[in-house]
Amino acid sequence: MDLLAHLEAYVATADEASFSRAADRLGIAQPLLSRRIKTLEEHFGGSLFDRSRRQITTTELGLLLLPYARDVLDRAQRLRQAARSASRSRVRAVGVPADCAPAALARAIRAGTEHGITLGMRELPPPERVSGLTDGSLQYALVRTAPETGALRVPLGLASTPGQDGTGTGRPGTAGRPLHLEELRPRRGRGTAPAAPPPLLLLTEDELPHFQDRLLRSAARAGLPGGRIRPAGPAATALAETLAGSALLLCAEPFARRHGAHWRPLADRALHRGYDVSAAPGRDGAGGVPGWLATLLASAVGAVPEGHDGYEGRPGYGGHGGQDGHGAYGGHGAYGGQDGHGGHVRPGSRTGGEDVPARLAARG
Repeated sequence: MDLLAHLEAYVATADEASFSRAADRLGIAQPLLSRRIKTLEEHFGGSLFDRSRRQITTTELGLLLLPYARDVLDRAQRLRQAARSASRSRVRAVGVPADCAPAALARAIRAGTEHGITLGMRELPPPERVSGLTDGSLQYALVRTAPETGALRVPLGLASTPGQDGTGTGRPGTAGRPLHLEELRPRRGRGTAPAAPPPLLLLTEDELPHFQDRLLRSAARAGLPGGRIRPAGPAATALAETLAGSALLLCAEPFARRHGAHWRPLADRALHRGYDVSAAPGRDGAGGVPGWLATLLASAVGAVPEGHDGYEGRPGYGGHGGQDGHGAYGGHGAYGGQDGHGGHVRPGSRTGGEDVPARLAARG
C-alpha cells in the first residue's frame, strides 16, 4: 500500500466532505479514491467516514486520526524539499587539466550556479580524470584523447623566453609562424661549435604513452635526439627555466601567454591535444554533459573550432585573433559566456557555439 497516496485521499475527503470533489482536487478518478479510503479503513480497523447520509461526514475515528495524517503528509513534503535542496547543493566534481584558464573555470562555476548546480573544479592528471569518472569521484571530466578523434582539439606549441623564436636560437623572421621540429636542430656557425640545444620539457598533461610515442617518433624524423625531451616536473620550475632561456616548454598558447612567455604553434597537428568532455556513468548526469558546460570547458582548455589551425591573428596568417581567445573557444564570444562573437566562431555555423555539445552527442 502506498501510505502517502492513501493518506492524501483521506485528508482531501475530510476537507471537501465529498468523494467527487476530493477526487477532482487530487486529479484522480473517484472509484480509485474510494478504493484508497476503503483500504485505509481496513488497515486502521474502522470506518473513517459515515456514508449513511446524503453528505458524508467524518467519523469519530476519522477525526481522531486526521491530525496525525496531516502531520505525516507535511513531514513527507518537507522531506522531499530537503532532498531536492540537497541534490541542488551537492558539489559535482569536474576533473580538469592543471593548465586550464582560471577565468574560464570561474565562468563555468558561475554558469553552474545559474543552472542550479554547484560545480567543484579538480585539477588532476589525465589517468586520474579517467579513473575518477569510473569510481564516481568525478561527475564530469575533460578526458584526453588523440586530436584526430577527440571532440575538442587544443593546439600545442613551444614556449620560450620573450625575444626568442620558440627554438631557443632567436633567429629573425620566425615570430608567430608554425614551428617545425626540424627548426630545433642546432645550427653550426662559421668556425664555432653549435651551442648546446635547450631541453624540451613536457608538462604532466602530456606525459601519456601514446602522446610521448608520437612526439619521439616525430623528433626522430626531424633529427632530434630523444634525450632532449624530458618531463618538466613542477610547472613553476619548468616556467622558471623557460623564462630564463634555459629550456623550451611544450604547452598550449593560453598557458604560455598567462605567464609572459613567447609561444609558437607546432605545425604538426598530430602533436596537438585532443579531448572529450565525459560524464560519469549511472549517476544524475547519465544523460551526458550539459551543452553549456561542454562549451565553457572547451574555452577553459583552449580548444579551437574544427578546421581551425590556431594560427589566425598572427603575423602573416590573417584573422582577428586576440589576447582573450587567440582563435580559441573563449574570450568574449560565443564560447566565453558573453554576448558578441569572439574568435572566429560564427553563430549558426558548423563551428559555432552549438557545435561542441553537438559533436559530443554525436560521439555518444
